[in-house]
Amino acid sequence: MESGPAIFAGVVFALFGGALLTWTVTRVRHREPVAHGVNPVASATLASLVSVIMLGLGTWCLTRG
Repeated sequence: MESGPAIFAGVVFALFGGALLTWTVTRVRHREPVAHGVNPVASATLASLVSVIMLGLGTWCLTRG
């Protein structure tokens, strides 16, 4: 059985990663900057990488036990 803090952390990581990935994809599809004053390709790549890492951490927290 998962512990309370692991479940909480997993849900927080998964929600943040999912929201960041959704926001990044929406900005890129509308050809709007992901971050102002930064190279568009670099900011989209970095935001996508961070969101995938957060989703992975959320999955890891929820599946360890």
